[in-house]
Amino acid sequence: MPVRLRKFIGMLALVVLVVVYALVSTAVAVAQLADKGALVHLAYYVVSGLLWVLPAMVLIKWMEGKPRQQHD
Repeated sequence: MPVRLRKFIGMLALVVLVVVYALVSTAVAVAQLADKGALVHLAYYVVSGLLWVLPAMVLIKWMEGKPRQQHD
């Protein structure tokens, strides 16, 4: 796969990941944390704010991966 195509697909996947992750984490927070204290909210948003980085790192590694060499 050409590097430019890989980066384009990875960029689209990152945008989708961030949007979907933000919507899901906000929906979970609204549904589960409505009656919890401020420290629980803080802990949840710290953890959920950092958790999206793990799949993003995998995507970025894939985007930056070396293209396979074609065998003749």
